[in-house]
Amino acid sequence: MVTIAVTSESADEPRIAVSPDTVKKLTALGAKVRIESGAGARSRFSDDAYRAAGADVVTRSEAIHGADILLAVRRPSIEDVAALKPGAIVAAMIDPYGDRSALAALAGTGATVFSMEFMPRTTRAQSMDVLSSQANLAGYKAVVDGAAMFGQALPMMMTPAGTVPAAKAFIMGVGVAGLQAIATARRLGAQVTATDVRPATKEQVQSLGAKFIAVEDEEFKQAQTAAGYAKPMSPEYQAKQAELVAQHVKNQDLVITTALIPGRPAPKLISRAMIESMKPGAVIVDLAAERGGNTELTEPGKTIETPNGVRIFAPLNLAGSIAVNASSLYAKNLLAFLDGTMFDKKEKTLAVNWDDELIRGTLVAKGGQIVHPNLQTQAS
Repeated sequence: MVTIAVTSESADEPRIAVSPDTVKKLTALGAKVRIESGAGARSRFSDDAYRAAGADVVTRSEAIHGADILLAVRRPSIEDVAALKPGAIVAAMIDPYGDRSALAALAGTGATVFSMEFMPRTTRAQSMDVLSSQANLAGYKAVVDGAAMFGQALPMMMTPAGTVPAAKAFIMGVGVAGLQAIATARRLGAQVTATDVRPATKEQVQSLGAKFIAVEDEEFKQAQTAAGYAKPMSPEYQAKQAELVAQHVKNQDLVITTALIPGRPAPKLISRAMIESMKPGAVIVDLAAERGGNTELTEPGKTIETPNGVRIFAPLNLAGSIAVNASSLYAKNLLAFLDGTMFDKKEKTLAVNWDDELIRGTLVAKGGQIVHPNLQTQAS
């Protein structure tokens, strides 16, 4: 029988890699799930709920020792991976571009490591896309938290005492997080504008009832990769876009920045001068803090207030702040990945399809070596 281990995460990571619902389905695939006692508490999943779903609730060492698969949220420790069965599978958000020496050490354990961040952006893989599932929640929470920090009403209100004007929200970066931020800000009644360097996003923004803001020249029309990511833009374009944004941002009440390019520092979208031009009480929520942030004044993991009264909120794990939902979605992503690529449903055995594009796309390490093409140069 295939044994799947799940342990509690670090003190700053409240999410967990399986839910009681996914434990039932993993068990149906032929797996035995061993969970560290208390691992789901911060996501409101009790030990009793896991037991009722068919899991064994044990100590950390008992969960890990000799397991065939380790499911985790963050990159697990070398010690935990070394305690698994030789060549065991590890699936987690590995942070593949971070701490290369630690990644090489993880590969050196001989484990077969899959980085869920590398999941291909294909129709088939949508149910396995952890970046999208977590970014969706982060986009929602960014607006909710930003609105609370703003301390004024977002919708226009007509009252006998007078009219309360609608707050102005500006979303920078229209990926999954940005689209959810637009939708949430609209639902709360804000007047919403958004910008992105990818031309395909204009229609998406408008379909949600927001206004699109961008310099729409020839470079803009070519500013998207085949995989749907933004291309780095020329200094000339960046200057033109910065001027447009500078004029727009000074009148905004809530700004949410979401721009990230995989493996690169976050682009600086908002300069110190732009922030100094903003109104007292305005709020910036920087969702790119983990890569240094989208503003020149961002302090990752902190909330600061500038001399002119603008607050910059730079959370490092915003999806984790709603861990119940985040864990449930992440657990379903992992279940879909294992179910679709690693199990023989008829025989109820582990049968990894090494030719599957999703396996090839996410495989980071195997046989003691880093094998992903995006990482071999950096790790050498």
